[in-house]
Amino acid sequence: MKSRIAEQIKIAAGVDFSQIEIESWIEKPKFSTMGDFAFPCFRLAKEFKKAPNLIAAEIAQTFKLKEVERTEAVGGYLNFYLDLPLYSAKVLKEVIDKRAGYGQKDLGKGKSISIDLSSPNIAKPFSMGHLRSTVIGNALANVTEKLGYKVIRINHIGDWGTQFGKLITAYQKWGSEEQVKTSPIAELHKLYVYFHEQAELNPSLDDEARVWFKRLEDGDEEAVRLWEWFRKVSLEAFSAVYEKLNISFDSFNGEAFYNDKMNDVIAMLEDEGLIEESEGARVVRLDDEGLPPCLIQKRDGATLYATRDLAAAFYRKREYSFEKSLYVVGNEQSLHFKQLKAILKKLNILWAEDLVHISFGMMLKDGKKMSTRKGKIVLLEKVLEQSTALAAEAIEEKNPNLKEKQQVAEAVGIGAIMFHDLKVFRQNDVHFELKDMLRFEGETGPYVQYAHARACSILRKAAVKDSSFSNSKVAPASFGEEERAIVMKISAFEEVIEEAFAEWDPSKIAKYAIDLAQLFNQYYAHTHILNELDEEVKAQRLLLLESITIVLKESLRLLGIQAPEEM
Repeated sequence: MKSRIAEQIKIAAGVDFSQIEIESWIEKPKFSTMGDFAFPCFRLAKEFKKAPNLIAAEIAQTFKLKEVERTEAVGGYLNFYLDLPLYSAKVLKEVIDKRAGYGQKDLGKGKSISIDLSSPNIAKPFSMGHLRSTVIGNALANVTEKLGYKVIRINHIGDWGTQFGKLITAYQKWGSEEQVKTSPIAELHKLYVYFHEQAELNPSLDDEARVWFKRLEDGDEEAVRLWEWFRKVSLEAFSAVYEKLNISFDSFNGEAFYNDKMNDVIAMLEDEGLIEESEGARVVRLDDEGLPPCLIQKRDGATLYATRDLAAAFYRKREYSFEKSLYVVGNEQSLHFKQLKAILKKLNILWAEDLVHISFGMMLKDGKKMSTRKGKIVLLEKVLEQSTALAAEAIEEKNPNLKEKQQVAEAVGIGAIMFHDLKVFRQNDVHFELKDMLRFEGETGPYVQYAHARACSILRKAAVKDSSFSNSKVAPASFGEEERAIVMKISAFEEVIEEAFAEWDPSKIAKYAIDLAQLFNQYYAHTHILNELDEEVKAQRLLLLESITIVLKESLRLLGIQAPEEM
């Protein structure tokens, strides 16, 4: 609707501004009494050399659009009041006809966007600290696909680096093959933590670890055998978590995949004269970018994240021809990605700006960062089990006769964890508190899911089938202000999806779902639906409810969360 209003403003005002620019200026008034949309005519004052209130009055005289019932010029603003029955009928029919396809656009036209997400480290537990990259990246992938892009989900597994030297050292000194086979991740993590405790007392252990990692890089048979074993058991454990989260990947190419691809990058840097010696190590200086030098190779010849990520960037561009390459990685890696892009620019790589760091805050427990090294972690798999068990208890209490209780408990329990993360603007920290996540009231996943299930329940009682309104000619003539708020919220879905994509911010979808659920609950509390005597009015209200269920379900799907029809 904003687009159509902008088109008519352009015609009525006779200005040279583009329709898209005018559309970006159109606002949503704070109160419905001020209209459904508003255009600030201050934007045209310089062009027209007139007072904004006069411009508003002049545009109002010639503005014509079928869905707009009336316009009103107030203090430099031109307010638009929609014809509610006409507009509602149009919006709701579109929702019913398109169903899950509502809000879908072809902005991407099939172009590729790669998304580097999750990326846990081998031989370490999948903790709550890994959740953020996983669910934020998955939600952005869903949103990106919704807008017509081809998405490549990449799980850049941390399967290389000095930590493997530490782990191999710890296993050789204190490990038991039998114990590792019995409980691989728990035992390997215990060895990793114990290594750091002992290294504080005996720093020479760090030297031993460096030697083992160099042996691994050089292809030492024993080092490679242990590394492959640690990687295999870790990926098996990770797959169980991803299955619970219903998240899949197109590539598990981790850091080790680029071992044979880094020499080409180093040669390229050498050819351009960008590599310098610094205390025995090799660096690329970035003084002109206001950044510290980027370490490419250590003194012992071992490679680093930057070398590997440069190789990965070139590989992904060749392999996927990406329009954008997204890295969903924490705020603390901001310097790394600035250095990465700066080096690519020095190499005159035109697509350097297409690399985007989607940064996010930390997951905090008791106000502190969770640390794998110090053993202060909360295992994600355990949390998902606990949240599912708590959801099952709540379902048993509220609806003991519910069919498929376990499946619903998993959808609610796991969805609660994901929603709690995604409702927060990604750059802010998230505080881990299980009870807060599972509340059925307030801004939670279960609250949105329950609103969806409640609306589905009403439709079931009314014997409404999925296709019952597909060719409906019902015009919602009885709609008033409560319905207006819901219709306007539903019609904003497409815009919210585009905003979430433009700002790489899935919290916009989560907040939208909360708002729509709240509007539905308010409406349900004050409006007769099933016991409405006027059959035409009843049909109109059921039409509205079915539209709500479609949009709530699709909102949750974009976040990677299920929407049970019964709870």
